[in-house]
Amino acid sequence: VRILHLKENIASLAWLLATTSHGGFPVVCRPKPDRAEVFQGTIKSCVCCWRKCIFEPETNETFSSSPPLSYEKIRVEKLPNLSRLTVLLNRCATDPQYQQLFINLEPYINKSAVAVQAHFSLQRTYVIFRTLGLRHLTVVDPENQVVGVITRKDLMPFPLEERLGLQLGPQ
Repeated sequence: VRILHLKENIASLAWLLATTSHGGFPVVCRPKPDRAEVFQGTIKSCVCCWRKCIFEPETNETFSSSPPLSYEKIRVEKLPNLSRLTVLLNRCATDPQYQQLFINLEPYINKSAVAVQAHFSLQRTYVIFRTLGLRHLTVVDPENQVVGVITRKDLMPFPLEERLGLQLGPQ
């Protein structure tokens, strides 16, 4: 599972976006230093790619006080064309100056994103996808730690039958 953190390193984020084609990612945070990372919500990759997001230098525990851009502003703005975006992501992933820069993703995540438990019913999962028109769904364990992501492609009838057949064996 590819996850992001509420406070994410820009070089790592750029590398992830440049090397995957996922439409969104689960976002996690560590509520206390001695606790495990727990699911906070999801973020679309197009929001992560928006190049005018607020970057900040590494500080101890605080985020900068500059106001975040509104979601509407990010959503309305056009991203650069794909080749230019690839160049920008590769530059951010390899340029040493971005190794020390972090972005606060909290204002941009969907905190009301639906998640299901790891042993949730496949039939109910399918109903949730169809009813809500989801593209991806985060799977968590009983401690709310991310253990997987189910995509719409995973629930398409033919691949699903093949995967179930492989797991169940010939009958």
